[in-house]
Amino acid sequence: MATQEKNAQDRDPGTDGAAITSPSLADGAEMWRIARDSGALDLNSSYAYLMFCRDFARTSRIATVDGEAAGFVLGYRRPERPDCLFVWQIAVDERFRGRQVSSRLLDHLVRTEVRADGPLPAVRTLETTITDDNTASQALFTSFARRWGAELTTVPLFAATHFPDGHDAEPLYEIGPLVPSDDH
Repeated sequence: MATQEKNAQDRDPGTDGAAITSPSLADGAEMWRIARDSGALDLNSSYAYLMFCRDFARTSRIATVDGEAAGFVLGYRRPERPDCLFVWQIAVDERFRGRQVSSRLLDHLVRTEVRADGPLPAVRTLETTITDDNTASQALFTSFARRWGAELTTVPLFAATHFPDGHDAEPLYEIGPLVPSDDH
């Protein structure tokens, strides 16, 4: 019941009818399907998506259009830096691409966390990792930094040699400082 109430409170209708909410366990399978069908994301186990829906619903979002899952963002606060939000994955179903769903998901999530109250500090930094060939994600996060008036820096983090499966390197993108504004 608490999840349903939170989802209703987080509703963010966009111009195309998309609603953005915190995910529930019922959303995990669709999030996994979108990741699988993306053709670009590393597919985690379906179990991982369910865990994000359960344990990190506060720092994740799902977009729906007419009751259908359109996209999602998965994130978490770093344990040693609770003012830092790490974005694990973001994906949009092919049918809903080109509608700014990923930008709206990211803005909705960060807007909520920079105004956080309670035991956790407000988020002031966003982090993610992106392979050098993922120009769509690079453009998304560069645009996000510009909209939020924040600096974007990139430094090495995960070298290809860190991965046991031939995965490309994933540099760290850090965006901040993030401050609340009526503009986002």
